[in-house]
Amino acid sequence: MNHDTTRPSGPRGVVSSHSVFGAPCWVSLTSRDLDATQEFYGAVLGWRWRSGKLGDRFRIAMVDDTPVAGIAAVASMWQMAVAWTPYFAVPSADEAAARAQERGGTAAVGPISFPPGRAALLADRDGAAFGVWEGELFADWDKWQQAAPTFIRLHTRDAFDAAIFYGEVLDWATERPDCCEVRYEGGEVVLRSQGTVVARIESGALGAAPDPTIRPHWQIHFTVEDVTACVRAAETHGGSVLSKGSEEAVLRDADGAQFTVVGG
Repeated sequence: MNHDTTRPSGPRGVVSSHSVFGAPCWVSLTSRDLDATQEFYGAVLGWRWRSGKLGDRFRIAMVDDTPVAGIAAVASMWQMAVAWTPYFAVPSADEAAARAQERGGTAAVGPISFPPGRAALLADRDGAAFGVWEGELFADWDKWQQAAPTFIRLHTRDAFDAAIFYGEVLDWATERPDCCEVRYEGGEVVLRSQGTVVARIESGALGAAPDPTIRPHWQIHFTVEDVTACVRAAETHGGSVLSKGSEEAVLRDADGAQFTVVGG
């Protein structure tokens, strides 16, 4: 891990968004009901919960002692859709939001301050939602990075065009030291941070499709031991199954948020 030495953001050993800029740094669910959401994902994915620094509306999901994802019970307060969203580390949330809007994207929320950082919820020019985070990353973030319990994939109309948009917003494939690398491999765009694959972008989504599963969106994948057990638990606890294979299933939680479980 490359800790930021030029713009420190906290105590020694704390990882800053400046040191991993452009890379996915977290995934979070906007929820309406914190208790119901915790119950659903606890039953389906076996998550346990801890509080974070952001207040009573926020929780961090844990598997053993590894952080996996976050819940923000702000969907009703901010009039937002219930959805899973990836967040990318940036040196400046304000600059990233401005770049996105200059290139045809939109800003849904923010940038706003969440000590110890600053965040914005944005959408690319095809409507796929994503977030940016500026500042210190949460405690134990290095465990999340090393364990890689989640993976993100953008389903979009044109992978090459999307890579240009995100590259310009997030400083991918620039001359800056430690920037993310972008390669076109096997018909899709592959994003690497410090040599590790952290995201993929694929073409084929339909911008005006009534079905949200085929409209442009970032899909969040969670690694699990037993896909079939997750499917059964989701159905038992009010969720639904959009598709299922032997090693992967696309699910919706009881509130409609879509996610994928993949056999580990």
